[in-house]
Amino acid sequence: MQGNLDVMSLPTPNRSLLGALDRPTEVFRHLGPNWYAAVMGTSIVANGANALPVDVPGLHAFAVVVWAGSLLMLVALMAARAVHFTRHADVARFQLLDNPATAVFYGCPPMAMLAVGYGTLMLGPEVIGAQAAIALDTVLWTLGTLYAVLAAAGVPYLMITRHRLGPADPTWLLPVVAPMVAAALGPALVPHLPEGQARATLLLGCYALFGASLLATLVLLPGIWARLAGGPPSPVALTPTLFLVLGPLGQSTTAVVQIANAAGTAAPGYAAATRAFAVLYGAPVMGFALLWLVIAATANLRALRGGMPFAMTWWAFTFPVGTCVTGAETLARHTGLVVYDWLAIGLYVLLVAAWGTAALHTARGLVSGALPSGPGEVRCRTAEPHLDTAAAP
Repeated sequence: MQGNLDVMSLPTPNRSLLGALDRPTEVFRHLGPNWYAAVMGTSIVANGANALPVDVPGLHAFAVVVWAGSLLMLVALMAARAVHFTRHADVARFQLLDNPATAVFYGCPPMAMLAVGYGTLMLGPEVIGAQAAIALDTVLWTLGTLYAVLAAAGVPYLMITRHRLGPADPTWLLPVVAPMVAAALGPALVPHLPEGQARATLLLGCYALFGASLLATLVLLPGIWARLAGGPPSPVALTPTLFLVLGPLGQSTTAVVQIANAAGTAAPGYAAATRAFAVLYGAPVMGFALLWLVIAATANLRALRGGMPFAMTWWAFTFPVGTCVTGAETLARHTGLVVYDWLAIGLYVLLVAAWGTAALHTARGLVSGALPSGPGEVRCRTAEPHLDTAAAP
């Protein structure tokens, strides 16, 4: 089947404020769920900095400032999306029900809520107080988890029953990886619950979310690989989405270690088993994540040399790499191996560079109005460059 893939790419810049828009009032018309990727990418920079094993002057303050920025971004974006749904219901309906290329991005809002909530719990107490931080994370984790489950079930249902789909691509992972984020960040709330049933229920619930997301990911990955290796060509602007495969890898590693850390107080009878499983699962999965990182980075370097333009897909460089930072650091603390500490530091440097690049281009696109002017339609034609041949050798 022939499919359409809508990506947010920049037209010719206009120097005036929102000059690329016909009317400034149209700024909310094309505000899709993919914009939550910017919140995800910003929050993971804060959470990753908080997880690092180094005591660099200013690092903690940087993490707090970035977390506060991500919280403000989340609030602003939620308000903007409310305007979008109110004033442009026709576009919102099309994004979810009729366009499979945008519907998959409904996995981004819950991940943004979950990541910002976790940052609030870890970094927020010194700013808003401990009780307020716990309460806000509880609300964001609960709402984010419900949203994640709805997206993980609802978007595939629409794909099966309503959408006309082309070959699989990495963006299909976005809805199903959202429950994995909930599984990784939920154990942090275990110590704040009453002992007994409440703690055990949350812990095993996180394991259930881990299993649901992992198995759904395993169902999708063969189709994604078949498309990449020998399927029809993909638009070059989708090359950054190769990094999305890192998301379930790094996040699932973080999840199993975080669950193991919480098992001692929530389910003591399973604590030893969860600790062993965290290493037996996390170590090989992080190995595959590094292998995929090399493949994705090489493909994107070729695409950049070939003139790949900026698109909102560039935010795929951030959150997935950030999950590998937290995955490596949780393994370092769990195993005591310094090599994982160094891996986390190296990946964090890559994450900050990617975040800075994506944020700068996004800010320029917002000021000019090029990004809010709407996505450009890119059809999967044989004339479009393939992901692995996007640039000249």
